Amino acid sequence: MQIAILLYPGFTALDFIGPYESLRWLPDAEVRFVWREPGPITADSGVLVVAATHSFDETPSPDIILVPGGFSTMQTATWTASVCSGSIILAAAGLLDGKRATSHWAALTALKALGVKAVGDERIVVADGPDENRAKNTIVTCAGVSAGIDLGLWLAGQIGGDGRAKVIQLSMEYDPRPPYDSGHMSKASAATKAASTALMSKDLVKPTQLKAMSGLLWDHAISAARSRRKRRLVTSRG
Repeated sequence: MQIAILLYPGFTALDFIGPYESLRWLPDAEVRFVWREPGPITADSGVLVVAATHSFDETPSPDIILVPGGFSTMQTATWTASVCSGSIILAAAGLLDGKRATSHWAALTALKALGVKAVGDERIVVADGPDENRAKNTIVTCAGVSAGIDLGLWLAGQIGGDGRAKVIQLSMEYDPRPPYDSGHMSKASAATKAASTALMSKDLVKPTQLKAMSGLLWDHAISAARSRRKRRLVTSRG
């Protein structure tokens, strides 16, 4: 089983590390870190560097494609999964039009702007779609950063069975008992929400992040306008 984890400049490290730890234990798993070409890719921290092992051309049809988040960008697969704001990339590519999906709470508004039915109260969301399409390429998204571990275990269960997923969970000793209970917007205090928003805004206002996000929204708007124009032309001719 070939697992392609997409890397790109500005990715968030935990978004892919969590699922990677879960999925690498699947039988016959071959994990590839994929980008335009093999070589070093710098995370959003500007400090961590991870090497892409393969190019897109070398990995045309993986079984799983995992897209990590990072506000900063296709193959075919049986499973396409995103962590955190990675769903923004899927939405911009038109893969989530009119479908249910989730993301980091700070990215839900952007998801809505991209024509997605944004879900803010579910950790893992399987996109809506005809059953025949699901058999070919199931799209699943998860909430922010740490939810990637849950997604990895969920995928392990779907592919290798519940028993295998439980073995992987125990091997990782994944038994979260956080010392605080502010891990979701519904639980955090107003002061915590404000401080968290301020903390994250420092990254979101960086020129590279703003350029990337505005570029995705702009491309989607142009694509939507062209689609509407094409439909009107077809209707008028008919």
